[in-house]
Amino acid sequence: MTYKDELIRAMNLLGSRENVLFVGQNVLYGGTSMYHTFKHLPREKMIELPVFEEIQAGICTGLALLGFLPVSIYPRMDFLILALNQIVNHLDKAEAMSDGAFKPKVIVRTAIGSTNPLMPGPQHCQDHTEALKLMCSNMNVVKLRSADMVYPEYERALRSDKSTILVEIPDLYNKDLEKELKESRKNSSFRNDKSFQDKIE
Repeated sequence: MTYKDELIRAMNLLGSRENVLFVGQNVLYGGTSMYHTFKHLPREKMIELPVFEEIQAGICTGLALLGFLPVSIYPRMDFLILALNQIVNHLDKAEAMSDGAFKPKVIVRTAIGSTNPLMPGPQHCQDHTEALKLMCSNMNVVKLRSADMVYPEYERALRSDKSTILVEIPDLYNKDLEKELKESRKNSSFRNDKSFQDKIE
C-alpha cells in the first residue's frame, strides 16, 4: 500500500465514526494534497473555514467539549504555529486547568510543506515536530515517516483519550496524486461550485 492509499484508508476509518467532523481549509474545495484523501466522504462531515488558524483551533476545542471528535486540518505546518496559543495553552492544558473535569480531544492533521517539484521557500516547508513535542505535555505528536506508519497511527489517535497531532510528509504521496491535483487546480475552485453560487446570489 502506498502512503496515499494508507491515508485514504485512515480517513475512511475516521469518517466512519458518527461524531467525527473534518474542520479547516480546503475540506470542501480542492487545492491541497490532503483534500484528495477525504473528498469522497460525506460533505455534511466537512466544515470549511477561512484562513484563521487560531480560531479554527478554538472552534475544534469547543466542538470536542460538545462531544464531537474534530479532525482539524492544517495543510502546512508552517501556519499551524499561528494556532499555538489555542493548542498549547488551551487544548493541551484543559484537563490540568479544570482539575480533570474537561478532556477535549482533537486530532490535528498537518504536513511538512512539499519541496518537489518546486521549492516553495523556507517559510513553507518547515518541520516543527520536535518543538511541538516540547510544548505539548498532554498530547501525542507523531511524524508519519513512512506509509506503514499512517493507518496504525491514525487508528491509535482515534482510540487514545488524548489529542494527537499527526505530521504528514506530502513529498511521499504527491506523486501519486499528480492527476487529481492538476484537475482540482483547473476545476474545483469554489467559484465553480453551484451550491456556493446559489448561496451568494
